[in-house]
Amino acid sequence: MPKAKDLVIVESPAKAKTIEKYLGGSYKVEASMGHLRDLPKSKMGVDIENGFEPQYIPVRDKTELINQLKKDAKNAGTVYLATDPDREGEAISWHLKELLGLSDEKARRVTFNEITKKVVTESIQHPRSIDLDLVDAQQARRILDRIVGYKLSPLLWRKVRTGLSAGRVQSVATRMVLDREEEIKSFVKEEYWLLDALLTREDGGSFTARFHGRGEKKQELKSREDVDRVIEAVQDAEFSVSSVKRGRKQRSPAPPFITSTLQQEASRRLNMTPRRTMSIAQQLYEGVDVTGYGSVGLITYMRTDSLRLSDEALAAAKDFIVRQYGSAFYPGQPRRFKTKAGAQDAHEAIRPTNVNLTPEAVRKDLTQEQYRLYRLIWGRFTASQMSNAEYDNVSVDVLSAGYTFRANYSELRFPGFSAVYEEAKDEESSEIANPLPSLTEGERLWLEKLMPNQQFTQPPARYTEATLIRAMEEKGIGRPSTYAPTISTITAHDYVIKEGKYLAPTPLGEVVTNLMKEHFSDIVDLKFTNHMEERLDEIESGKADWREVLGEFYEGFDKEMQQAEKAMDGVHIKVPDVLSDEYCEVCGRQMVVKKGRFGPFLACPGFPECTFTKPIVEVMPGKCPKCGCRILKRKSKKGYVFYACERGQECGFITWDVPTKDFCPACGKTLFKRAGRGYNKPFCVNEACQNFLPEDKRGYKKASAKTDEKKTSKSSSASSGKRKSPARKSASSKAKE
Repeated sequence: MPKAKDLVIVESPAKAKTIEKYLGGSYKVEASMGHLRDLPKSKMGVDIENGFEPQYIPVRDKTELINQLKKDAKNAGTVYLATDPDREGEAISWHLKELLGLSDEKARRVTFNEITKKVVTESIQHPRSIDLDLVDAQQARRILDRIVGYKLSPLLWRKVRTGLSAGRVQSVATRMVLDREEEIKSFVKEEYWLLDALLTREDGGSFTARFHGRGEKKQELKSREDVDRVIEAVQDAEFSVSSVKRGRKQRSPAPPFITSTLQQEASRRLNMTPRRTMSIAQQLYEGVDVTGYGSVGLITYMRTDSLRLSDEALAAAKDFIVRQYGSAFYPGQPRRFKTKAGAQDAHEAIRPTNVNLTPEAVRKDLTQEQYRLYRLIWGRFTASQMSNAEYDNVSVDVLSAGYTFRANYSELRFPGFSAVYEEAKDEESSEIANPLPSLTEGERLWLEKLMPNQQFTQPPARYTEATLIRAMEEKGIGRPSTYAPTISTITAHDYVIKEGKYLAPTPLGEVVTNLMKEHFSDIVDLKFTNHMEERLDEIESGKADWREVLGEFYEGFDKEMQQAEKAMDGVHIKVPDVLSDEYCEVCGRQMVVKKGRFGPFLACPGFPECTFTKPIVEVMPGKCPKCGCRILKRKSKKGYVFYACERGQECGFITWDVPTKDFCPACGKTLFKRAGRGYNKPFCVNEACQNFLPEDKRGYKKASAKTDEKKTSKSSSASSGKRKSPARKSASSKAKE
């Protein structure tokens, strides 16, 4: 009788496909598609009186998959539980073991820090038991968040608005955005001045130096009077070079990515949301079909707060750098980075699994988003093991009437790591960075002009997604796996909105946060939330019992709930309306922004006496290519975005393609670009123009023959915008939806 195949259970089909190829015919690899057992959605599902005992049930829409896995597990020799290598993955493995009724001997746990043949085959040879401390830590987090959500949310429904939610981490993140807004509002700007002097040499060369102070002592110019005093003193005085300091400075590369820094950099450089970043990173981790390699995981596990790198990865980086760039670009020994205190250090930093698979080598096998993110990860890791960048630095002090003006300039001498990667910055420096002529001490200079410039101190900037993640990490709010879901949650619930790239609190967010601060101060206290994260870490390391930790929390929380119920008896808090710039066409009142089933719209505040409403119109750049009127961004009832002429059916122009601010050099009509993420080259949609780009060449993916046949049968009449991609419905058809 042939030996039964061993069963390997992972979370996703993509990972299953890659791993099955590596393990061969002796193993059957199945995907659990995430959680198969969880707390019920219809009730809290936690017996608080009985030691916080959770009441897990099978996920309802996965009955068929559960039955299939039970059958496969029964027929298998060993069942390897190979879910993600983190707390949640450990908990999913434990739930699988319990759900499938596996014995300790039959159920074995394996983890893959990277999905490569070497790691997969080695890991399967060294299985372990399920780590119950990890399971307990995740279970405690899940129950803690369930208690907060299911106790607080009904209170918010009764006192503020139906459908609201509160959470241990999301409420703190909202408070951080609100606190920053209050900082901005209460900020008192202060005046200061910059004073630049344009100076020339005897041979005619010129440069600009900035006022530094009196002698060596730095002095701030805080008023026009201060500036005039300096100008009066130096206007007719002699200028001379008092010192010229030349030297070299070095810049070291940034460490490889951890979860938070990857999300921050992807937000800054690629304009990716944290959730999108993690989704694309998951694809790169689980496996991509690469020409000549088959399905291969391109990066290591992407939920990590450790900067540790394996010796194997360091050696591979050294070989690649020396071979590709030369020995001068390698610092002589591997760079090792210190992981911050409190990090879990369970995994390596995020890095490519094979540094020789350069972004350009795999570009044709990746989507645009996958390529851009992989290029970021590959570049950051490779640069982290390269030599410092070296700069020639010149600092010149110019003296006049006892006042010092200073000029600095740095010039790249040796690129080092910057040949591969430069870290993006949130703010640009205002320092003058123009080349300086060759100056000598004692050399006389002539003043061409003085350029005073009034400035004011600026309030702290609103958080972006990147800077909020950085602040959450610094304050110990949440963990790598929670940053992206937290930001998605607070924006989805309209507690916070994005204005450009910045996050701003809504009136709803302010009302809910102020209520929480008044009645549940612990929940929205940053230090308390950080302390709870530390307690969860103690459970993971076996230093604390999860039931005791929950008991300590619930004792205080329950008291706050009772006090809040008593204090808010009969109270209902009204959320202030957001005023718009438009006025009701019926009664003249200033219209307010409301949110309906299909998104925000404008409504008269006089309801029910006045029922006038109108859609919120977003005017796009450019002009309608048919009639020259404005192009508006529209959204159908099912949420599809399209673009149409403001004259509607009178003109008839409608399209999926996105209008740009650029115009065709041949016909002068507005250029469009393909909808979707990333850079897309603009094109002309005017069929009479020599630059016209036919629809089938605009880069939209074609549907399979089967899908094409189905969509063709459903398609409606062609729109005037000629948008009838074989892979999509026409814009006019979807607009009707």
